[in-house]
Amino acid sequence: MNSRAFRIAGPAILIAAALLALVLGLAYGGGAAPLVLADPGPVIRWGLPLTTLVVNLSAAGMIGSLVLALFALRTGDRPFDTALDMASVSAAIFTIASAVTAFFTFINIFNATPSADAQFGQQLGRFLVDTPAGVAWSITTIAGAVLTVLTFAVRGWTTTALVTVVAVAALLPIATLGHSGDEAGHNIAVAALFFHIVGAAVWLGGLLLLVMIRPQQSRGQLADVLGRYSSLALAAFVVVALSGVARAVVGVVAWENLLSPYGALLMVKVAALLALGVLGAWYRRRLIGKIREDAASRRFWSLIGLEMAFMGIASGAAVALARTPPPVDTTLPTDPSPAVRLTGSPLPLELTIERWFTQWDIDVVWAFAVGFGVFFYLAGAWRLHRRGDRWPVYRTILWLLGLALLFWVTCGPINAYQDFLFSMHMTGHMLLSMAIPMCLVMGAPVSLAARAIHRRDDGTRGGREWILWAVHTPFSKVITHPLVAAGIFIVSLWAFYYTDLFRWSLYDHLGHEWMVAHFLISGYLFVQSLVGIDPVPLRFPYPFRLLTLIAVMAMHAFFGISIMMSEGLFVAEWFGSMGRTWGATPLEDQYIGGGVAWSIGEIPTLILAITVAIQWSRSDDRAQRRWDRQADRTGDAELEAYNAELQALAERDARRGA
Repeated sequence: MNSRAFRIAGPAILIAAALLALVLGLAYGGGAAPLVLADPGPVIRWGLPLTTLVVNLSAAGMIGSLVLALFALRTGDRPFDTALDMASVSAAIFTIASAVTAFFTFINIFNATPSADAQFGQQLGRFLVDTPAGVAWSITTIAGAVLTVLTFAVRGWTTTALVTVVAVAALLPIATLGHSGDEAGHNIAVAALFFHIVGAAVWLGGLLLLVMIRPQQSRGQLADVLGRYSSLALAAFVVVALSGVARAVVGVVAWENLLSPYGALLMVKVAALLALGVLGAWYRRRLIGKIREDAASRRFWSLIGLEMAFMGIASGAAVALARTPPPVDTTLPTDPSPAVRLTGSPLPLELTIERWFTQWDIDVVWAFAVGFGVFFYLAGAWRLHRRGDRWPVYRTILWLLGLALLFWVTCGPINAYQDFLFSMHMTGHMLLSMAIPMCLVMGAPVSLAARAIHRRDDGTRGGREWILWAVHTPFSKVITHPLVAAGIFIVSLWAFYYTDLFRWSLYDHLGHEWMVAHFLISGYLFVQSLVGIDPVPLRFPYPFRLLTLIAVMAMHAFFGISIMMSEGLFVAEWFGSMGRTWGATPLEDQYIGGGVAWSIGEIPTLILAITVAIQWSRSDDRAQRRWDRQADRTGDAELEAYNAELQALAERDARRGA
């Protein structure tokens, strides 16, 4: 089949397979079965999953084309413009499908009869602004409309990157819908579903874009794009697989539940995913390198058609699975305890020494961040080792230590207890903003990436180019300035705890994730300005670094003392209403948290001061050695000239005196 015909046949295969899997999945799982009470009718029962499928496929076309354009194509070329045109068309379909899905969801929930009277319009309006499902679909629809315009208007690197960030964020409301919103493992379910959707969108949308740009490139150019897409697809496969496992654990709970219709549809998704993984590994290892040969090219595109079919099956089964009741009731109890009502989780057992090492509460976001951080850093160090370059072992150890500590804080006992104990929350804060950044900064990840990632010379941007671009942007120059970094670090302490930001981080999981990211980044910037070796536009001389650090230490200590002197509880309706009967009282626990900020929080600061002093001493030693080598090369010419100048001045003064 020629390339232009395949531009129609490829998407047709995808859509046909998705529709077939959706219909069979709904029929088998009962997702479109009539309800005993308040049945919305067959149009809604079948139309709602159909429009949801359209939303998912159009989201893939929008995000996948943008991501592949950023990492594999060159601005100004026709394929790059085609990618943005595809993203714009997909965003328009995404907007319309989201609006129809919102309407169908309203009919399905309230069993309303569509009409043109004012009462129906008022009910619909209240649904869109007052209910979680309505607000989620309203935000999604508005975001889709904005993205339709933006993807049509932009054509540059930076603007396309910003639009891609907005497109990914537009999928977040979708992740809160379905079964995940009211389950006991709500946070894990939402985060896993979000990563699952984004990973699948990058994978599927990138594949669709390859089909669209095939006639516009030579076989050599297409081989380069395929190699870059293959790397993105491999990362997406890992994300989709791991997030799917996390999501399945919440919905299935036990192995025997796999025998249910829900479990059977889940296994169909797993089988399609494994088939896609096998196909990807096959053409990555055997065919991409030979794509410049016409025979290999024909075989490769035949496999792409097969991959489209499996992706369609997985997409249709995923929507049918979301409409199928899970085999066990994972929703929260109707009469929850105060802890469950506030946090969504039962009150943990009393914190003992043993549970500092055995209690776990996995945060999917940071588990993924740590996993990818370990893999890419070790891959970069290994690449340098294979080509004979040297990378200090101690930097690798410090980087891994920092990531291990980050995993322990975000997925271990601190994450499990920080919603119930202010002191645990403050311990996590101190580690995130001081101890972990110290280890990560000394790992010098930017320097490793600049040396390990291959430079591109065809006008496209890979990982190296994007990292160096981010380092040298005007925004980066501002936030990495030592005074700005120190200001962000100190102001964040007071602004977070003495405003409603702290309350937001407790009540909203998105606020919690923002808190972790903010403390980690602000600490990283501050430590980087003091002891980092990665490139930054400006660093103070060592005396000013020590002065800055001393000022920050004083403000940090005063912050801890102010908490210890507080007579009222921070967010009293939260920490004072948990129903906790073990451990210190809430006010005593808050006093302990202030002590943590004042005393334990100063330990990393002291280590930083020692590190700055050591670097200052070594800098002086290096400068002295440079001067000595210069003197050896010139035979102390500079010193002799200086002495001669002093002698001449002395003789002139003697003559004037005479």
